[in-house]
Amino acid sequence: MDVESSRGAAGARKKSWRSELVLAYQSLGVVYGEVATSPLYVFKSAFAGGDIEHSEGNEEIYGVLSLVFWSLTLITLLKYVLIVLRADDDGEGGTFALYSLICRRVRAALIPGGGGELTERRDGAGRAPASSVRAALEQRRGLQWLLLLLALLGTSMVIGDGVLTPALSVFSAVSGLKLSMVDEHHQYVLLPVTCVILVGLFALQHFGTHRVGFLFAPVVCLWLLSISIIGVYNIIHWNPHVYKALSPHYMYIFLKKTEVGGWMSLGGILLCVTGSEAMYADLGHFSQSSIKIAFTLMVYPALILAYMGQAAYISRHHNFENKYHIGFYVSVPEKIRWPVLGIAVLAAVVGSQAVITGTFSVIKQCCSLNCFPRVKIVHTSSTVHGQIYIPEINWILMILCLAVTIGFRDTKHLANAQGLAVITVMLVTTCLMSIVIILCWNKNIVFALCFLLFFGTIEAIYFSASLVKFHKGAWLPITLSFIFMMVMCVWHYGSTKKYEFDVQNKVSISWLLNLGPTLGIVRVRGIGLIHTELMSGIPAIFSHFVTNLPAFHQVLVFLCIKSVPVPHVQPEERFLVGRVGLKQYRLYRVIVRYGYRDVQKDAMEFEKDLMSSIAEFIRSTSGDSDQQGCLDCADSPYEQLSYISKGLPFQEEDGELDGSTESSGHKEINLNTLSSKSKRVRFVLPENAQIDSEVRGELQELTEAREAGMSFIMGRSYMKAKSGSSLIKRIVINFIYEFLTRNSRGPAFAANAPHVSTLEVGMVCQV
Repeated sequence: MDVESSRGAAGARKKSWRSELVLAYQSLGVVYGEVATSPLYVFKSAFAGGDIEHSEGNEEIYGVLSLVFWSLTLITLLKYVLIVLRADDDGEGGTFALYSLICRRVRAALIPGGGGELTERRDGAGRAPASSVRAALEQRRGLQWLLLLLALLGTSMVIGDGVLTPALSVFSAVSGLKLSMVDEHHQYVLLPVTCVILVGLFALQHFGTHRVGFLFAPVVCLWLLSISIIGVYNIIHWNPHVYKALSPHYMYIFLKKTEVGGWMSLGGILLCVTGSEAMYADLGHFSQSSIKIAFTLMVYPALILAYMGQAAYISRHHNFENKYHIGFYVSVPEKIRWPVLGIAVLAAVVGSQAVITGTFSVIKQCCSLNCFPRVKIVHTSSTVHGQIYIPEINWILMILCLAVTIGFRDTKHLANAQGLAVITVMLVTTCLMSIVIILCWNKNIVFALCFLLFFGTIEAIYFSASLVKFHKGAWLPITLSFIFMMVMCVWHYGSTKKYEFDVQNKVSISWLLNLGPTLGIVRVRGIGLIHTELMSGIPAIFSHFVTNLPAFHQVLVFLCIKSVPVPHVQPEERFLVGRVGLKQYRLYRVIVRYGYRDVQKDAMEFEKDLMSSIAEFIRSTSGDSDQQGCLDCADSPYEQLSYISKGLPFQEEDGELDGSTESSGHKEINLNTLSSKSKRVRFVLPENAQIDSEVRGELQELTEAREAGMSFIMGRSYMKAKSGSSLIKRIVINFIYEFLTRNSRGPAFAANAPHVSTLEVGMVCQV
């Protein structure tokens, strides 16, 4: 037995390592496309700005190589691969993952109805111990806003990177044509070719990465292999002793000789670490170990060899016709320059594809947490939920990318712009990560301060060098981030004010109880599904509707769909069901919760899950006054919510079972023997279930209502600032927020609801 078990364990380990290696190979095409193409423009950006000159002593080229090596080693390898990747939020990474981690351990979320109860259940004893940092975050509203603004700043810079990376990568790859064309001709070719490639790249986004994904990893592998071989050739052929420049001593010589010019050139050198944040942001698609294996065993050595090879070639050549020629293509042997150019263009497209897809994922997270206007999200893969396509954002990115390419027309300004965007995201990650070390990892504050000071100092130096070039292109990411941050802040502020208005104007349970058994209105056949943001109480939309039209459905369901600051919500924790008022009212409240990475089902599947959950609630709470797992989420004893881990399955006209429970061991109870409807509904109850007449009657009424049809009642709120409000508030609410509301999509639930069964009820909200 011991021998067999040891063999089984060894086989499992072998299979695990095999799967990890496969994931590592796949990650090359998704995660490392951007960082792998950085050798195209790092040396060129460092020298093209005119801050430093290539001299006979080679102090400049050796110093740049030393800075590139230690930047890759300290920031990408040490910070991201060995430390930051460990701070995953249930397998997810990125700026919002760090923010979510902090909010789950500390009550610092500013998301309306943010599901704090769920996060406490998920983390249990994992909450941060009492500390001054935690107390400050929980008690001071200003620090909570600062935390949210940091997350939004990092997100807006990631979106800006989605504009700049395709432009810089493709333009740098195509710039190899300069060396093969007459000076007068290439200026008429580079820009059109770049624009055509960019338009094609964005036009193909709606197909999804999974359709061409099999090409990505081989392209990046071929690219890394090519630059490695070229690097080794240049080292052996031109300067075998270039490895000495890896010593940090050459950084000191470089900065001592170049002084201010060397410091300003750091804005181009830092592009060697671009794409490091993508490793963390794309963590949800792969595992930590697969990303670490791919970087340490292939990407990192290939990049070091490529940079050393370029430095070896440049150190033996000092008579360049133009400083713009100092770069990657000049070090490529002329015989293989055209094939390498083709591979470089493909690799640049792959790197751009990864950044665009990452931008879609970040915006989806923002939408889920009410920090970005609602947009149409198309899932391009049925197996990989992270592969999405957002049409509006795709075309906005394409227009901005083409405008930037045509406006700048060279890589110098594009590099300055991207450098500032990249280093800002890294600074935000460093700040948030230092808080995670204290609150989530429960480490001493000394460790967090060491992390913050060490990496923060390095990145602050790079940031200052990038900021100095504000007038040379660095103004662009600041402008873009300001626009995106304003949109996100206004949307979050308006959504919060709308939620507060709904809470303040909700109708009390006592008002409902005073209406009597008929609720003072005519009850018609069918189910009325009222969408509301409230998790308790009666929404104002209900009283507004019945006041003007005193008739409603025989079964009413107040549906609240919440996005909570966790990546995924387990199915057994998704549905909470309870009653509103007395049993004879047939009023129910259902709260459905999704994580910011969850995929919402279509209307038909959602209706089935909803009906199953309500039926299971009716059956499980029959004669049980002390409900298991119920939450008192209102100020009334009439409204309690229960977790429904598995709905009661039912059959419709085709007789197929809807639900995960097997039909064996159950008895079918036909609750609609008198109905002649074509769509017949039968709930499948456990064989040993004891059903009293009251529960049977309630299930029969639910069945009849289901067969009669379901109507979706949506609220349409028009936000207006109260009279006497400040000028800024009136502009934000009356103009900017209303403009964003009119030009954004409705809730995801409304988009999936059938239009013929949807009714909108308008209200004016004075906030």
